[in-house]
Amino acid sequence: MEITKKDIIYPKECYKIIGILFDVYNELGSNYQEKYYQRAITIAFKKAGLKFKQQVFIPLKYKDSKIGNYFLDFLIEDIIVLEIKKGDYFSRLNIQQVLAYLKASNLKLGILANFTTSGIKFKRIVNIN
Repeated sequence: MEITKKDIIYPKECYKIIGILFDVYNELGSNYQEKYYQRAITIAFKKAGLKFKQQVFIPLKYKDSKIGNYFLDFLIEDIIVLEIKKGDYFSRLNIQQVLAYLKASNLKLGILANFTTSGIKFKRIVNIN
């Protein structure tokens, strides 16, 4: 199966988000706690005019009964989940975390962004259900 540009989910929004993440990293560098990157990203999102929410509460349900809660780092334009991490590699646990957020919120796209010692690294995670 060949993937084309038309198959990419929310390309314009992602381009803007990823650009902001690179700007934040270029300004701050590495070795800060996640909360400081989140604060800087918040400032950058506001400057860019992006619609976003922080620490978004998402209930986890089973057969219409609430069984738990998730808190998304960011929900951007009500369509993209952004999860921020600090570390040099993507853990399976973090990828599964974003996928669980997508399923619980019934959204299609998440971005997992790692602030590493060598730059910003990101993965687009797609909810295919």
